[in-house]
Amino acid sequence: MSGTYSPAPAAAPLGRMVLAQARMETVLLLRNGEQLLLTLVIPLVLLLLLAGTDLVDVAGAGATSDETPTATAIAGVLTVVVMSTAFTGLAIATGFERRYGVLRRLAVTPLPRSALLLGKAAAVLVVEVVQVLLVVGVGLALGWSGQANWLGVALLVLTGTAAFAGLGMLMAGTLRAEATLAAANLVFILLLLAGAAVVPVERYPEMLQPVLEVLPSAALGEGLRAVIVDLGGVPWASLAVLAAWAAGGIGLAARYFRWE
Repeated sequence: MSGTYSPAPAAAPLGRMVLAQARMETVLLLRNGEQLLLTLVIPLVLLLLLAGTDLVDVAGAGATSDETPTATAIAGVLTVVVMSTAFTGLAIATGFERRYGVLRRLAVTPLPRSALLLGKAAAVLVVEVVQVLLVVGVGLALGWSGQANWLGVALLVLTGTAAFAGLGMLMAGTLRAEATLAAANLVFILLLLAGAAVVPVERYPEMLQPVLEVLPSAALGEGLRAVIVDLGGVPWASLAVLAAWAAGGIGLAARYFRWE
């Protein structure tokens, strides 16, 4: 019959596009053996260093029990996991995808910027789940009891991933690949050393604490220490800061991300 086509020539629903993009991004991440090895091994080495030396005393509060140093190290390492995977790794990989024309091909498809961002964030979450399981497993082997507010951990990791993924995509979609490589690594190092990711906000000079408290690294680090070390309730203040960064980063990335 005239005007009837099968299958119908139309774009798939947004949800299906996001799932397809997430599946492809996950396969690409898992195929990159070198990057995957570094992503999985470095957090474990960092955990062993923090839990097995006096560095954890600097990173956390005084030991209130035998497992406090290990719990403090786990909270710090999980913060580093989210920052490195959702921000640094995602920004650099996406930046070079733009440079080599990979994203230019996607630009001629019905895939919108928001679906690309959500698909990449979902793939990052898959890798993070593996990382979290490994970190927790090593922590248990080191004598940690596994006691934590796991609902709080899940909410913080999810919201933190959204915040850092949005910022990473914003950087990758507006800067040149080489600039993204340099800027992503520089920001990661600065947040790691001076952003209260591993060292609690209270350990910094008092005049800097109000600024640190609104950084995503500090919000994630403080929140994870609250639910893993202190076994407190859901840290709504930390979640609010991360949600604000997520909304701003994702919104700006969806608006200003350039395919090439």
